[in-house]
Amino acid sequence: MSAQQANLDTIANNLSNSATAGFKQRRIQFEDLVYQNLVTPGAAASQQTTSAGLQIGLGTKPIDSEVIMTQGDFNQTSNPLDLAISGTGFFQVQMPNGTLAYTRAGNFTLTNAGVVEDPNGNQLIPALTIPSNATSVSISPYGVVTATLPGQTQATQLGTMQLATFPNPGGLNSLGSNLFQPSSASGNAITDTPGGNTGMGTLQQGYLENSNVDVVTEFVQMILAQRAYESNSKVIHTADDMYSQINGLIR
Repeated sequence: MSAQQANLDTIANNLSNSATAGFKQRRIQFEDLVYQNLVTPGAAASQQTTSAGLQIGLGTKPIDSEVIMTQGDFNQTSNPLDLAISGTGFFQVQMPNGTLAYTRAGNFTLTNAGVVEDPNGNQLIPALTIPSNATSVSISPYGVVTATLPGQTQATQLGTMQLATFPNPGGLNSLGSNLFQPSSASGNAITDTPGGNTGMGTLQQGYLENSNVDVVTEFVQMILAQRAYESNSKVIHTADDMYSQINGLIR
Protein backbone atom coordinates (compact mmCIF):
# COMPACT_ATOMS: atom_id res chain seq x y z
CA MET A 1 0.00 0.00 0.00
CA SER A 2 2.86 2.38 0.79
CA ALA A 3 4.45 1.69 -2.60
CA GLN A 4 1.19 2.33 -4.45
CA GLN A 5 0.71 5.54 -2.47
CA ALA A 6 4.07 6.77 -3.81
CA ASN A 7 2.91 5.76 -7.29
CA LEU A 8 -0.33 7.74 -6.90
CA ASP A 9 1.56 10.77 -5.60
CA THR A 10 3.81 10.70 -8.68
CA ILE A 11 0.82 10.38 -11.03
CA ALA A 12 -0.93 13.26 -9.24
CA ASN A 13 2.17 15.43 -9.71
CA ASN A 14 2.28 14.57 -13.41
CA LEU A 15 -1.39 15.45 -13.87
CA SER A 16 -1.11 18.70 -11.94
CA ASN A 17 1.73 19.78 -14.28
CA SER A 18 0.05 18.76 -17.54
CA ALA A 19 -0.15 22.47 -18.49
CA THR A 20 3.31 23.46 -17.17
CA ALA A 21 5.62 24.62 -19.96
CA GLY A 22 8.64 22.35 -20.38
CA PHE A 23 7.55 19.93 -17.64
CA LYS A 24 8.87 16.35 -17.89
CA GLN A 25 6.84 13.54 -16.39
CA ARG A 26 8.19 11.11 -13.81
CA ARG A 27 7.66 7.38 -13.59
CA ILE A 28 8.09 5.29 -10.44
CA GLN A 29 10.17 2.12 -10.72
CA PHE A 30 9.54 -0.79 -8.32
CA GLU A 31 11.41 -3.89 -7.22
CA ASP A 32 10.43 -6.87 -5.08
CA LEU A 33 11.65 -7.29 -1.52
CA VAL A 34 13.38 -10.25 0.14
CA TYR A 35 11.87 -13.74 0.07
CA GLN A 36 11.15 -16.32 2.75
CA ASN A 37 12.84 -19.53 1.63
CA LEU A 38 10.57 -22.23 3.05
CA VAL A 39 12.11 -24.69 0.60
CA THR A 40 15.31 -23.65 -1.16
CA PRO A 41 15.15 -24.00 -4.96
CA GLY A 42 17.18 -27.01 -6.06
CA ALA A 43 16.73 -28.87 -2.79
CA ALA A 44 16.23 -32.63 -3.10
CA ALA A 45 12.55 -33.52 -3.29
CA SER A 46 13.28 -37.23 -3.60
CA GLN A 47 16.18 -39.44 -4.55
CA GLN A 48 15.63 -38.68 -8.24
CA THR A 49 14.12 -35.16 -8.30
CA THR A 50 14.83 -31.68 -7.03
CA SER A 51 12.36 -29.09 -5.85
CA ALA A 52 11.59 -25.84 -7.64
CA GLY A 53 11.53 -24.31 -4.19
CA LEU A 54 8.93 -22.61 -2.05
CA GLN A 55 9.60 -18.90 -1.71
CA ILE A 56 7.15 -16.33 -0.38
CA GLY A 57 7.80 -12.70 -1.27
CA LEU A 58 7.49 -9.92 1.28
CA GLY A 59 6.20 -7.12 -0.93
CA THR A 60 7.54 -4.33 -3.12
CA LYS A 61 9.24 -0.98 -2.76
CA PRO A 62 9.81 2.06 -5.02
CA ILE A 63 13.48 2.35 -5.95
CA ASP A 64 13.60 5.44 -8.17
CA SER A 65 11.49 7.96 -10.04
CA GLU A 66 12.82 8.32 -13.56
CA VAL A 67 12.38 11.58 -15.48
CA ILE A 68 10.96 10.89 -18.96
CA MET A 69 12.68 13.30 -21.34
CA THR A 70 10.54 12.86 -24.44
CA GLN A 71 9.82 15.96 -26.51
CA GLY A 72 6.60 17.83 -25.72
CA ASP A 73 4.37 19.40 -28.37
CA PHE A 74 5.01 23.02 -29.36
CA ASN A 75 2.51 25.78 -28.61
CA GLN A 76 2.73 28.93 -30.73
CA THR A 77 2.62 32.11 -28.64
CA SER A 78 4.16 34.67 -31.05
CA ASN A 79 6.00 36.17 -28.06
CA PRO A 80 9.57 36.92 -29.28
CA LEU A 81 11.02 35.90 -25.88
CA ASP A 82 9.29 32.50 -25.86
CA LEU A 83 11.66 29.78 -27.07
CA ALA A 84 11.25 26.05 -27.62
CA ILE A 85 14.08 23.58 -28.11
CA SER A 86 13.64 21.07 -30.91
CA GLY A 87 16.10 18.49 -29.60
CA THR A 88 17.64 17.32 -26.34
CA GLY A 89 19.21 20.55 -25.08
CA PHE A 90 18.47 22.64 -21.98
CA PHE A 91 18.59 26.36 -21.34
CA GLN A 92 21.12 27.46 -18.72
CA VAL A 93 20.19 29.91 -15.96
CA GLN A 94 22.11 31.25 -12.97
CA MET A 95 20.42 30.93 -9.59
CA PRO A 96 20.76 33.55 -6.80
CA ASN A 97 23.45 31.44 -5.07
CA GLY A 98 25.58 31.56 -8.22
CA THR A 99 25.10 27.93 -9.28
CA LEU A 100 23.79 26.94 -12.69
CA ALA A 101 20.45 25.26 -13.23
CA TYR A 102 18.91 23.88 -16.42
CA THR A 103 15.41 24.09 -17.82
CA ARG A 104 13.35 23.16 -20.85
CA ALA A 105 10.88 25.99 -20.21
CA GLY A 106 11.71 28.89 -22.53
CA ASN A 107 9.20 31.45 -21.26
CA PHE A 108 11.74 34.22 -20.71
CA THR A 109 11.13 37.80 -19.61
CA LEU A 110 13.13 41.05 -19.36
CA THR A 111 14.25 42.99 -16.30
CA ASN A 112 13.96 46.79 -16.26
CA ALA A 113 17.59 46.82 -17.43
CA GLY A 114 16.79 44.60 -20.42
CA VAL A 115 18.49 41.45 -19.04
CA VAL A 116 16.85 38.19 -20.14
CA GLU A 117 15.75 35.97 -17.24
CA ASP A 118 13.30 33.19 -16.45
CA PRO A 119 10.01 33.86 -14.58
CA ASN A 120 11.78 33.21 -11.24
CA GLY A 121 14.38 35.92 -11.83
CA ASN A 122 17.23 33.56 -12.77
CA GLN A 123 19.47 35.13 -15.41
CA LEU A 124 19.93 33.36 -18.74
CA ILE A 125 23.49 32.12 -19.33
CA PRO A 126 25.35 33.33 -21.37
CA ALA A 127 23.97 36.71 -20.25
CA LEU A 128 21.88 38.52 -22.84
CA THR A 129 20.81 42.17 -22.68
CA ILE A 130 18.26 43.64 -25.08
CA PRO A 131 18.23 47.45 -25.52
CA SER A 132 15.05 49.08 -24.29
CA ASN A 133 14.63 50.95 -27.60
CA ALA A 134 14.82 47.81 -29.75
CA THR A 135 11.87 47.70 -32.14
CA SER A 136 12.16 43.95 -32.79
CA VAL A 137 14.15 40.97 -31.56
CA SER A 138 15.01 37.94 -33.66
CA ILE A 139 16.49 34.65 -32.47
CA SER A 140 17.62 32.26 -35.18
CA PRO A 141 17.31 28.47 -34.92
CA TYR A 142 21.07 28.46 -34.24
CA GLY A 143 20.83 30.85 -31.29
CA VAL A 144 22.01 34.08 -32.92
CA VAL A 145 20.18 37.00 -31.27
CA THR A 146 19.73 40.22 -33.24
CA ALA A 147 17.70 43.36 -32.64
CA THR A 148 16.56 46.23 -34.81
CA LEU A 149 17.30 49.64 -33.32
CA PRO A 150 15.87 53.04 -34.31
CA GLY A 151 17.80 54.73 -37.10
CA GLN A 152 19.55 51.56 -38.21
CA THR A 153 18.87 49.76 -41.47
CA GLN A 154 20.57 46.53 -40.43
CA ALA A 155 19.93 44.42 -37.35
CA THR A 156 22.54 44.46 -34.60
CA GLN A 157 23.83 41.15 -33.25
CA LEU A 158 23.47 41.03 -29.46
CA GLY A 159 24.94 37.61 -28.76
CA THR A 160 24.65 33.87 -29.31
CA MET A 161 22.74 31.52 -27.04
CA GLN A 162 24.16 28.26 -25.71
CA LEU A 163 22.40 25.06 -24.73
CA ALA A 164 23.48 22.17 -22.52
CA THR A 165 22.89 18.44 -22.63
CA PHE A 166 23.81 15.48 -20.40
CA PRO A 167 24.95 11.88 -20.92
CA ASN A 168 21.85 10.71 -19.01
CA PRO A 169 19.18 13.46 -18.77
CA GLY A 170 16.84 11.04 -16.95
CA GLY A 171 19.17 11.20 -13.94
CA LEU A 172 18.89 14.98 -13.42
CA ASN A 173 17.92 16.28 -9.98
CA SER A 174 14.58 18.14 -10.05
CA LEU A 175 14.63 21.35 -8.02
CA GLY A 176 11.10 22.54 -8.75
CA SER A 177 10.25 25.75 -10.66
CA ASN A 178 11.01 23.88 -13.93
CA LEU A 179 14.69 23.64 -12.95
CA PHE A 180 17.14 20.74 -12.94
CA GLN A 181 20.68 20.31 -11.68
CA PRO A 182 23.24 17.64 -12.58
CA SER A 183 23.78 14.59 -10.39
CA SER A 184 26.21 11.69 -10.48
CA ALA A 185 23.49 9.78 -12.38
CA SER A 186 23.09 12.42 -15.10
CA GLY A 187 26.75 13.26 -15.63
CA ASN A 188 28.21 16.72 -16.18
CA ALA A 189 26.75 19.26 -18.59
CA ILE A 190 28.01 19.45 -22.16
CA THR A 191 27.50 22.92 -23.70
CA ASP A 192 27.35 24.01 -27.32
CA THR A 193 25.51 26.42 -29.59
CA PRO A 194 22.16 25.28 -31.00
CA GLY A 195 22.47 23.26 -34.17
CA GLY A 196 25.99 22.08 -33.33
CA ASN A 197 27.41 18.60 -33.68
CA THR A 198 26.63 17.62 -30.06
CA GLY A 199 22.90 17.10 -30.64
CA MET A 200 21.60 20.11 -28.70
CA GLY A 201 18.84 20.74 -31.20
CA THR A 202 17.65 24.05 -32.62
CA LEU A 203 15.52 26.91 -31.29
CA GLN A 204 12.02 27.91 -32.32
CA GLN A 205 11.23 31.54 -31.53
CA GLY A 206 7.65 32.39 -30.58
CA TYR A 207 6.89 28.85 -29.34
CA LEU A 208 6.80 27.09 -25.97
CA GLU A 209 7.25 23.39 -25.36
CA ASN A 210 4.22 21.91 -23.66
CA SER A 211 4.42 19.33 -20.88
CA ASN A 212 5.04 15.81 -22.18
CA VAL A 213 2.38 14.39 -19.83
CA ASP A 214 -0.28 12.35 -21.65
CA VAL A 215 -3.39 12.95 -19.50
CA VAL A 216 -5.23 9.87 -20.79
CA THR A 217 -2.27 7.58 -20.04
CA GLU A 218 -1.88 9.09 -16.57
CA PHE A 219 -5.56 8.49 -15.80
CA VAL A 220 -5.19 4.85 -16.84
CA GLN A 221 -2.13 4.50 -14.59
CA MET A 222 -4.03 6.20 -11.76
CA ILE A 223 -6.88 3.67 -12.03
CA LEU A 224 -4.40 0.77 -12.05
CA ALA A 225 -2.59 2.16 -8.99
CA GLN A 226 -5.90 2.74 -7.19
CA ARG A 227 -7.07 -0.82 -7.90
CA ALA A 228 -3.73 -2.21 -6.68
CA TYR A 229 -4.01 -0.11 -3.51
CA GLU A 230 -7.56 -1.36 -2.87
CA SER A 231 -6.53 -4.96 -3.54
CA ASN A 232 -3.68 -4.73 -1.04
CA SER A 233 -6.07 -3.24 1.50
CA LYS A 234 -8.45 -6.18 1.03
CA VAL A 235 -5.57 -8.63 1.44
CA ILE A 236 -4.72 -7.04 4.79
CA HIS A 237 -8.34 -7.26 5.95
CA THR A 238 -8.59 -10.89 4.80
CA ALA A 239 -5.35 -11.85 6.56
CA ASP A 240 -6.59 -10.10 9.72
CA ASP A 241 -9.85 -12.10 9.58
CA MET A 242 -7.92 -15.36 9.14
CA TYR A 243 -5.72 -14.61 12.15
CA SER A 244 -8.80 -13.75 14.20
CA GLN A 245 -10.36 -17.12 13.34
CA ILE A 246 -7.14 -18.92 14.30
CA ASN A 247 -7.05 -17.05 17.62
CA GLY A 248 -10.66 -18.08 18.21
CA LEU A 249 -9.83 -21.74 17.62
CA ILE A 250 -6.90 -21.56 20.06
CA ARG A 251 -9.08 -20.06 22.78
